[in-house]
Amino acid sequence: MATHLLFECATGLALFSSEFAEEIGKNVKTAQDSINDVAKFGKLVKLVSFVPFQDAAHALEVANDVSEGVVHEFLHGLLELNLAKKAGVVLGVEERTLASSIKGGLGIDCDASDRSLELLRGIRLHQEKLLAGLEEGDTKRSQLGLGHAYSRAKVKFNVNRSDNMIIQAIALLDQLDKDVNTFAMRVREWYGWHFPELVRIVPDNYQYAKVIHLLGDKSQLTEEILEPLTELLGDNDVLARNILDASRASMGTDISIVDHLNIKNFATRVIHLYDYRKSLQKYLSDKMGVVAPNLASLIGDTVGARLISHAGSLTNLSKYPASTVQILGAEKALFRALKTKGNTPKYGLIYHSTFIGRAGTKNKGRISRFLANKCSIASRIDCFSDTPSTKFGEVLRNQVEERLSFYENGSNPTKNADAMKKALDAHKAEIAELNGGEEPTKMDVDEEAGEKESKKDKKKKRKSLAADETAEETPKKKSKKEKKEKTEETSEAPVDEAEKKRLKAEKKAAKKAAKASA
Repeated sequence: MATHLLFECATGLALFSSEFAEEIGKNVKTAQDSINDVAKFGKLVKLVSFVPFQDAAHALEVANDVSEGVVHEFLHGLLELNLAKKAGVVLGVEERTLASSIKGGLGIDCDASDRSLELLRGIRLHQEKLLAGLEEGDTKRSQLGLGHAYSRAKVKFNVNRSDNMIIQAIALLDQLDKDVNTFAMRVREWYGWHFPELVRIVPDNYQYAKVIHLLGDKSQLTEEILEPLTELLGDNDVLARNILDASRASMGTDISIVDHLNIKNFATRVIHLYDYRKSLQKYLSDKMGVVAPNLASLIGDTVGARLISHAGSLTNLSKYPASTVQILGAEKALFRALKTKGNTPKYGLIYHSTFIGRAGTKNKGRISRFLANKCSIASRIDCFSDTPSTKFGEVLRNQVEERLSFYENGSNPTKNADAMKKALDAHKAEIAELNGGEEPTKMDVDEEAGEKESKKDKKKKRKSLAADETAEETPKKKSKKEKKEKTEETSEAPVDEAEKKRLKAEKKAAKKAAKASA
């Protein structure tokens, strides 16, 4: 049971002592019943120390560490000052991860049981009356400010590298694909009652919607429709002539003006959805070029965006090992295989990459493993690099191409060290171009070398000074001649005869005592 309680509030950190801890530990309900009454609850807890935060930034910093289970220096000082030297202390903490960190760092036993949580709930309810120096309304204002700051810090990401937009864009793109296909099928079926032969002549859904928007009623088509129809079909005169001939010999039913108007309006909506999908695809490719350029150049915009979306963020994707990236998106198949003890899946979302489709049946698993490795490297470079560039992604893509040819033809691929060196050189050249093409001159190189030499000289001087100091402090070893002279001096010193007789008598007495005991 807890003898002390740690309370983290928006105004500061407080430490309470739990009075009558044994009686509270016997029954949690006693604490629950006394929470609403301040007079009763004030007898259960007593304020030991309260340290307010310096400002809003300091409060946010401590709150972030508490939520992540890290012992902040501010909290460490409070606990070390009040509890570190006391024996038999048990600290009641609300966060279990923070409790383990406190126990590991300070050696203080922590308790996160129900009775500790109930007491902390009571302290939170009556904090304005229990904490010293707080006025009415201070708690609400500080909670509101800290809550807004904490939420902004969690939601906020680098504007130039935000991956939330990519997640939303790829989700909308997938939804649009489903909706557009459904609407295009509906247009085909609807207009097919009137002109069924058009489906075979114009198989593309986007062109089909544009054609029926232009044609209208087939019975009113004339030779004048050929010119705009040819432009619509990409200057294909033969296809336009086939549509006109098929309309004259069509087996479809006639439609009224109202039916034709509804079909035309619906076809217009489908055309607008197709156009919006194209603009959304362009937006996604531009955003991937800013957020994850190497991943996009390696595996493509759509597949790279799906990986980021499935992982939750680019940071999460960069933290995944290559084995996780390989089966990302095939979790159901993986757990089903583990449950039935069958073969685990070889690939997940990366199956949509062109590399796996081009690989042979035997090499699909091998190339997926290699591609996942390169995707993991590319995502880490994109996440943690300061200057986004596509040079590493292009080099990694060439490595995957070479590995494909190695599986097919046996040609030796480039080594990783050489490939990364090539990418680094290209990246440095790109940065030099952005900076105006300035390269380090010989004078700069000499100055840097001089600085390095001066640093080395300083280190040598420090080492020599330290060696001299240790030599002065430690006594010198005595030589062999000095030791011999000392032994000779001791051997030449006169010894009293009385002392010799006393020693002999002691030895005889010791021998007699040994015989008697035997």
